[in-house]
Amino acid sequence: MLKIDALLNAPVLNGVDLIGWGAKESGKVRDIYHWAGKRILITTDRVSAFDRVLGSIPYKGQVLNQLSAWWFEQTRDIVQNHLLAVPDANVTIAREAQALPVEVIVRGYITGITSTSLWTLYAQGERQPYGVRLPEGLRKNDPLPQSLITPTTKATGGAHDQRLTRAEIIERGLVEKTLWEQVEAAALALFARGQQVARRGGLILVDTKYEFGLIEGRLALIDELHTPDSSRYWQAAAYDAGGALAHFDKEYLREWFAQQGYRGEGDIPPMLAELRAEVAARYIAVYEQLTGKTFEPGAQPAAARIAQHLQAYRSAHER
Repeated sequence: MLKIDALLNAPVLNGVDLIGWGAKESGKVRDIYHWAGKRILITTDRVSAFDRVLGSIPYKGQVLNQLSAWWFEQTRDIVQNHLLAVPDANVTIAREAQALPVEVIVRGYITGITSTSLWTLYAQGERQPYGVRLPEGLRKNDPLPQSLITPTTKATGGAHDQRLTRAEIIERGLVEKTLWEQVEAAALALFARGQQVARRGGLILVDTKYEFGLIEGRLALIDELHTPDSSRYWQAAAYDAGGALAHFDKEYLREWFAQQGYRGEGDIPPMLAELRAEVAARYIAVYEQLTGKTFEPGAQPAAARIAQHLQAYRSAHER
């Protein structure tokens, strides 16, 4: 793994301007271009710990891009996905998909510190927050009796997600009943696979977010998969020993902000260089523990390298 001192001086990638690649969208952690029925996803080093709280984490984009691509290959037997090619450490080329208007969160443990987290809702007395009855006596960070699907609407324009139940999804016509049954089955199978692989790597997959869409009328997994931005990971040894939890995901950053007294409103405390490096080290650790590979960052200037690889791909696939 890269040492902390190397991460302190690492370059960060916060956006790439590509001329002639169609409309550009900028999300929390990626820039998206549309070209010839494909989506060019450039995952940057931007990170959001609370809604719209952004900072830079060295090599974050490369970790998310490469790890997500690795997971897509590990789960093709469960559900098809949108991945076409990974021409660069920061770039995924994907098929266009019709995104479903529901985000699917699967949880294996009851935890969280935000106002909408499952633990916060449970501690406030909610026992059926997503239409599924939770037992009495759960403590923070306990495993749930069974993996729980907690769907939400897809937030747009900075709005918060709205919690949904299975019945609401079908009654409101957000997803047709038969298709939603496919989504549920795929999400639970993906989560079970993710938990197995994480345990083998010394991690616990606590919860995760899945996004699904339709490609040529068939259900497909889209966006990213089982990364430290879309999932919560704990070090298994620390959890099993009953000690302090070691977060290896953006929850580490959320907790740091909370310790500074920031929970999404008011003045944002500055992210120290040492904090950025520590978060980067934890993201890289997730990549290495899950894949069994050593993380190797790209050596060339990121923007020039991305443009070069994308042009080569375009030349090979233009008709």
